[in-house]
Amino acid sequence: MTSTAGVPVSISREIFTMSNCYSWTSAPLLRRPSLITVTTTHLSLSLSLSLSLSLSLSLSLSLCVSALSTYTALQQIIILHHLQNWLRLSSQALPDPITLRFLVRDMNLETSQTVFVGPYLSPAAREKFKSDYNLFNVGLMKLPIDLPGTAFRNARLAVSRLVETLSVCAERSKARMEIANSEPTCLIDFWMHETVQELRNAAQAGSPEPAVISEVEIGAHLFDFLFAAQDASTSSLLWAVTLLDSHPEVLAKVREEVAGIWSPDSDSLITAEQLSRMKYTHAVGREVVRYRAPATMVPHIASIDFPLTETYTIPKGTIVFPSAYESCLQGFSDPERFDPDRFSDERQEDRIYKRNYLAFGAGAHQCVGQRYALNHLVLFIAMFCTLIDFKRQRTDGCDDIEFVPTICPKDDCKVFLSPRCTRLPSL
Repeated sequence: MTSTAGVPVSISREIFTMSNCYSWTSAPLLRRPSLITVTTTHLSLSLSLSLSLSLSLSLSLSLCVSALSTYTALQQIIILHHLQNWLRLSSQALPDPITLRFLVRDMNLETSQTVFVGPYLSPAAREKFKSDYNLFNVGLMKLPIDLPGTAFRNARLAVSRLVETLSVCAERSKARMEIANSEPTCLIDFWMHETVQELRNAAQAGSPEPAVISEVEIGAHLFDFLFAAQDASTSSLLWAVTLLDSHPEVLAKVREEVAGIWSPDSDSLITAEQLSRMKYTHAVGREVVRYRAPATMVPHIASIDFPLTETYTIPKGTIVFPSAYESCLQGFSDPERFDPDRFSDERQEDRIYKRNYLAFGAGAHQCVGQRYALNHLVLFIAMFCTLIDFKRQRTDGCDDIEFVPTICPKDDCKVFLSPRCTRLPSL
């Protein structure tokens, strides 16, 4: 069996950027062929270089400015719906607080489903998707014992069903995008629109048909993307609430900035232009991710025998865990302090210590959904702080780090919520 190696912070970036030496993998115990096969065609880690580059381009186009504008509208509508529900639950729970962790997780799952595959999931399919994703998350934290009835077996089977569901969504999206004048409404639409256009252009030019991956492989990539977006975003949103509660001066500045740009009384969505003007709120989001990097360690598989030091070589096939969390604490001034101003134009620590800011990876292994994730976090912060008054139920150790598998506050973020404005906007 291949061994697992811990990685000193000083070479974490090197591992992220050396794509010829290391391959990124998610959920390695559920995904590695040497341990278990999730689906017979799940080949996301062994695509040819040219196909991988094509895939990266397609995903980048699915996350371009126009696509992100489409997603922000969907995100806000879903966030508002869940905030309304949280207020109702909080009122009913008094005098006790409510626990945000699972509420945030459900909000993020609905957001991911809607943004990624939108109209291609029925209400019944969404509920089944939610159930299967929970099985996957539970199994991810268990020992890889692949026997009937174990959490690991349930997770493996759930992943197969999730990938199959997403594959069907990709197939339906592609069929719709082949219809003339069809407008993309979700991420898979933007992806399939680009794919269909490439095929059409090749046919018109009489060129060989470009290499495209199958719907099953697309479903596998969508699952990877959803996994990255889901758990990491849940972690960041929980830490945002935790840190804003414990730093009232930061909260006040966020509220002041948002109030000068967007009013809930307008009954209008926050536009992409308005979002771009929320400089301080963006700084808060980036500092949340730096201060509490959601995925503390990101597994990579050594593609070759790699000389780590003069006396030790990491064998090919070894799972290596570079520490994004520790790297994000290196170099920055007073790194253990939550300080959004470090991202200001005056201090520019994000530029000075860019090499250490590995919360979104680096190089070829940099997260393609970075802008999407930050937009989601900033939108949530802006809306949550503007529409809701909140107070943590503070207990000893409530802010300690819990691994689930990304990090969250140990108490799962227990809060009291109440409306901050006379009425919530009608979006």
